[in-house]
Amino acid sequence: MATITATTQKTSPPGILKNRAARKLLALALIAAILVPLAATRWSTGTWPDALTVDVSGPLATTSDWIIDNRDSHPLFLYFFGHVSNAVVIAVRAVYLALLAVGWAGVTAVAGLVAWRVAGVRLALGTSAAFLACGLLGMWVPTMQTLALMVVAVAASVLVGALLGLAAGLSDRMDRVLRPVLDTMQVLPAFAYLLPVVLVFGIGVPAAVLATVVYAAPPMARLTSLGLRGADKEVLEAVESLGATARQRLLTARIPLARKELLLGLNQTIMMALSMAVIASVIGAGGLGDRVYQALASVDVGAALAAGVPIVLLAVVLDRVTGAAGARLGQAPAQGARVLWLSALAAAVAVAVAGRLAGRLEWPAGWIVGIAEPVNRAVDWMTAHLYSGVPVIGGTADWAARFTTWVLDPLRDGLQWLPWWSVLLAVAALAWLIGTWRTALTAVLAMAAIGVLGVWDQSLDTLSQVLAAVAVTLVIGFATGIAAARSDRVERLLRPVLDVFQTMPQFVYLIPVVALFGVGRAPAVAAAIVYALPAVVRITTQGLRQVDPAALESARSLGATSGQQLRQVQLPLARPALLLAVNQGVVLVLAVVIIGGLVGGGALGYDVVFGLAQGDLATGLVAGAAIVCLGLMLDRVTQPTERRAKKGA
Repeated sequence: MATITATTQKTSPPGILKNRAARKLLALALIAAILVPLAATRWSTGTWPDALTVDVSGPLATTSDWIIDNRDSHPLFLYFFGHVSNAVVIAVRAVYLALLAVGWAGVTAVAGLVAWRVAGVRLALGTSAAFLACGLLGMWVPTMQTLALMVVAVAASVLVGALLGLAAGLSDRMDRVLRPVLDTMQVLPAFAYLLPVVLVFGIGVPAAVLATVVYAAPPMARLTSLGLRGADKEVLEAVESLGATARQRLLTARIPLARKELLLGLNQTIMMALSMAVIASVIGAGGLGDRVYQALASVDVGAALAAGVPIVLLAVVLDRVTGAAGARLGQAPAQGARVLWLSALAAAVAVAVAGRLAGRLEWPAGWIVGIAEPVNRAVDWMTAHLYSGVPVIGGTADWAARFTTWVLDPLRDGLQWLPWWSVLLAVAALAWLIGTWRTALTAVLAMAAIGVLGVWDQSLDTLSQVLAAVAVTLVIGFATGIAAARSDRVERLLRPVLDVFQTMPQFVYLIPVVALFGVGRAPAVAAAIVYALPAVVRITTQGLRQVDPAALESARSLGATSGQQLRQVQLPLARPALLLAVNQGVVLVLAVVIIGGLVGGGALGYDVVFGLAQGDLATGLVAGAAIVCLGLMLDRVTQPTERRAKKGA
């Protein structure tokens, strides 16, 4: 017996090798021991070697010239893209003219009526107040321009997304084909969509609408597929047993069972479309986004805020109405609801007709409240008293300068100093530890593609800004999320603040940071932090609150203090939610850091802005492709794949 035991002890692997992470790191170390000396011998330079760079500027310039030269004559443009462009222009113009024909009173009444019908009296009053506020700020016409573009873009996004989701939900093969495409589109920042669309359709409304459709359709596709695949199997079997055809099963069972997911997809599509509609002002979308963009270009914070507030109001109203509609889905209508609905509809029509007969279609100029001048005076006061020279703590400009000098510059210089192979090795280690070898391979190939494109240094500059913003976001977000999870009062106080920040389009975040910090990389990082915080706080709070109460009760019965319960029970059990918070924080930070190129963020964001401004496809498209690769790498490095890891271990 003793001999058997001794033999077993001799042949068993060391304890450290029993750990899956240790085995992965050991395998990676063995691979690195072979490949790194070869790479260091062949390419001794620390930065990405020129021999491994592919110059794509020539082919891209040739492609750009061909498209520009043939845009007015080639059959592809004349008989396909041309018709698409004309249809978009006609649709947007028709909606815009209809809104103007109804007048401000009619639009407000109809919007309040729709909100009341799907969400109740309280939201109806809030919706009407939001539209009236747009008029009071002097932004009625730009708001109608943005709303017209939104209506067309959302309708097209829902149609495209629903068709793709339908295909993915009914076919496993189509689901496998679409999944990597939707993954890439999800991590691709909105700015990267603009240049290819502009090249084909030119500056104007068609390009803005189609870029919005490409950006906003994926959530509808994902949630449609999820809803169809998650339909109750017993219900489907019961319908099939009654002899229903595949088409009848889809229309009478699958789609009705997926109504909540479909409505959530509509909600997400609306929010992303509004965000993109504002960003698309850079390529001639007009409306509120154009007012914000022009104000930012002249650093007119008051004018930017006057246009930014209606954007936020539209976002909050649309989010609340669609969310409330989803919550009330399936409830039986109250008695007499049809009579009330018809009465309210008649009242709304009467208001619209009365406004038209009275010639009061446009918002009265005497009812406009100008906030630009008071806001600019407040900004001037802040610049004079808070921007610099504040005793002891220093001003906001000092904070930005110190953050740049002490954090951003060292981080950027450190990443650019590292040998290129060590960066790839670190990416591989992180991705493999959190996922599988396929995850690591995808992340490494995405990072290597950045070097091949010849934008290694710019990408590491952008990466340094992302890492700094993510670090601050996670520290603040985790601390705030823990406080909200442990206190109902804190959670109630934070909810409206997070709601506003989460529905605010990306572009609007640049307004206050420019006023407080000026231009540069630090303001871009600050805007990214504020944009990503709500998602991190919400996911952290939800994850901690969903920890099994039995585990907490067991810890309390053993005498664990509140801090011990948090450290030893809640945080370990909420690990999947915390990892998801990290992943979402990274993706959201990257999106705004790129937009930060408009306010001096530099790096890849600047290259995209420069390419858009100059029509330089090579610069803009290469930067956009690098952003995709960087986003894909960061997504893989921070996205746990535990189920696949168990299979591949």
